[in-house]
Amino acid sequence: MKQIILIRHAKSSWEHDISDHQRPLNKRGFNDASLISKELNGKINPAAIWSSDAMRAKTTAEIFISNLNFQSKGVNLIHELYDFTGNKLINEIKGCSDNISELMIFGHNNAITNFVNHFGNIYIENVPTSGVVIIQFETKKWLEIQKGKTIFTLFPRDLK
Repeated sequence: MKQIILIRHAKSSWEHDISDHQRPLNKRGFNDASLISKELNGKINPAAIWSSDAMRAKTTAEIFISNLNFQSKGVNLIHELYDFTGNKLINEIKGCSDNISELMIFGHNNAITNFVNHFGNIYIENVPTSGVVIIQFETKKWLEIQKGKTIFTLFPRDLK
């Protein structure tokens, strides 16, 4: 069995005149990422953690890693996860080593929402910022993932 934990980066700031790739989180983003990650503490244990290399995704991953005490795991920054359609996201996931049974990914919309609606069994109109969706697949190979089972969702509005 394979399990994927998908997390949309936290809310970002539009205050700065910088590239999209360098946009930081805003105050709500920091608060929501902390709130969600603390709620997940003790409930997940990914074998690998991947993130887009965009600042807002990296920072979200750092908050989660700190609050979940995953510092020893580190995060693998993957530029291809700076994806908004989902095609590159799917390719990266299907290329994951089969030695990894549980994978955590920090990414962007619409890629995250498209993935969970294509591969999960619950339709989600929009995975919000800091939103978490966990999908299980009945397969031993990432390359062979097809429709899985959405076993968990957690969005900031669920905790406010």
